[in-house]
Amino acid sequence: MMREALIIFFLFFGAVMTLVAAIGCLRLPDIYTRMHAATKSGTLGVMGMVLALMIEAGTLSVSIRGVLVILFFLLTAPVAAHMIGRAAYRSGVPLWSQTKQDEWRAHGENTTPPDERD
Repeated sequence: MMREALIIFFLFFGAVMTLVAAIGCLRLPDIYTRMHAATKSGTLGVMGMVLALMIEAGTLSVSIRGVLVILFFLLTAPVAAHMIGRAAYRSGVPLWSQTKQDEWRAHGENTTPPDERD
């Protein structure tokens, strides 16, 4: 009984987080905020679903693979989002008009396209 409740909880949590990521990608104003929503919520959604799978399967091999999948997502999603954001910024994709702080400009990040540089 408790096992089924945990499975339902983690599946529901994963589905809600994935839905939040999808809504964020559709509703947020620029690539940087969309990327943030997809990375954070999408990773949590995958984690919830993988945890539900691990509980349902109940075997050591599935649990080890599930932990590896979760670790893979935790390590690669932030790096991929950072690289996509940096590429967008360096390509000149504008920030949302109400963005209050541009940290990359403060660090001297070059926004000139590569073909126009000296």
